[in-house]
Amino acid sequence: MKIGIIGAGIAGIASAIRMAVKGHSVSIFEANSYAGGKLSDFRLSDFRFDAGPSLFTMPMYVEDLFRLAGKNPKDYFEYERLPIVCNYFWDDGTSLSAYADANRFGKEIEEKLGHSAKGLHKLLDNSKRKYEISGQIFLEKSLHKTQTWLKPQVAKAMLLAPTMDLFSTMNDVNKRYLKHPKLVQLFNRFATYNGSNPYKAPGILSIIPHFEHHFGAYIPKGGMVSITNSLVRLAKELGVEFNFNQKVEEIVVENKRAIGLKINDSTHHFDRIISNMDVFFTYRKLLPKQAHPERTLAQEKSTSALIFYWGINRKFPELNLHNILFSNDYEKEFDFLSAGKIIDDPTVYINITSKYCPEDAPSTGENWFTMINVPYDSGQNWDELIAKARNNIIQKINRVLKINLDEHIVCEERLHPLTIQSKTSSHLGSLYGTSSNNRMAAFMRHPNFTNKIKGLYFCGGSVHPGGGIPLCLLSAKIIDEIMN
Repeated sequence: MKIGIIGAGIAGIASAIRMAVKGHSVSIFEANSYAGGKLSDFRLSDFRFDAGPSLFTMPMYVEDLFRLAGKNPKDYFEYERLPIVCNYFWDDGTSLSAYADANRFGKEIEEKLGHSAKGLHKLLDNSKRKYEISGQIFLEKSLHKTQTWLKPQVAKAMLLAPTMDLFSTMNDVNKRYLKHPKLVQLFNRFATYNGSNPYKAPGILSIIPHFEHHFGAYIPKGGMVSITNSLVRLAKELGVEFNFNQKVEEIVVENKRAIGLKINDSTHHFDRIISNMDVFFTYRKLLPKQAHPERTLAQEKSTSALIFYWGINRKFPELNLHNILFSNDYEKEFDFLSAGKIIDDPTVYINITSKYCPEDAPSTGENWFTMINVPYDSGQNWDELIAKARNNIIQKINRVLKINLDEHIVCEERLHPLTIQSKTSSHLGSLYGTSSNNRMAAFMRHPNFTNKIKGLYFCGGSVHPGGGIPLCLLSAKIIDEIMN
């Protein structure tokens, strides 16, 4: 078969590899001049920055693609496990290192917070249990195909549903196991991994820490973009054709079947179409004559991000690859986000790949990917919000690290909801498509196919199973299984 893929994001590339392994002829059309979508990079002066995702977990989903092609992943892609997942800081001077080793992490919280490690271990065990019951079923399979629901594992999971905290919030679950407010805040943070609010999101999302604290957090050699580069290399070796600067104008549909892609007023015919474009814009821009799933497209969007890429002219030994400077009122911060605003005391995330990839910055400096969660675009005055947020972020960093950061920033680039939408076609700049604040959110995401148009499939963070590198890769796996 001839397969046409819209978008060279990570899910589109993964889909191309899976289709090529099966012997299909595959062509990818990408509006940008580069592959990877959010998972790309750029240089600014003497600094290299990963543009988007900065956390790498569950590397087996990347390695699966090489093994499918009969290749050794190590010939293409190298990474190492982080001994410290993240360093956490609070304004009162408290700091914690979340060690990858759970026992060492337990000792850290006992020494720094005087909190028994038993609660931590019970929380992590609960996260593991939820993953083993439901994770592989509901993340790796289509929720919209009858055969999924006929599997015996699903019946078992349904019987255990009352124990999965569907009717509690993530915050409720964390407070059940952790009695120190700083620890509750730390584990509430995991809701942001899919752009959700821990005070609204269902407790089943307490499955997320298992990805990081069991499967581990990693740093790829050469930075996050090396994931994209290695998969592009593999795809090309398998015969996948990449067409950059080629914006798809329309998915051509005849007799309720997708038959091709219109590009520069020419129609390219295909047997199957896979869209890695945000599902909202897939319908609105590429399927203007077809019926649209309005209820699905109107769902609440996830949060977005405001990122400052800063070249820094000194080193900070107290910082690691991943660092979090927490807000003093986390619940209020999420209230602001829900209202489309940015709190004056935001939680600040700093990613510094030069800690592990020295070539990413001069020997005397560091490359700071500095991010806060912000609301999706709903018409706010972003120039005003960005200027105010930048000042508040710098004040926050100055308080915690006891420095004057302005003296050390030598270059700067920014990314915000408007540019996220323009560069990656993410609707309203949301990072993860729809939010997961509703307990039925997993079932309300758009499927990886549509019964309305035969031969059309969907992958990427805006459809099932969700956003983030592992889930985007799984969306490609699901299409591989259900395509007919």
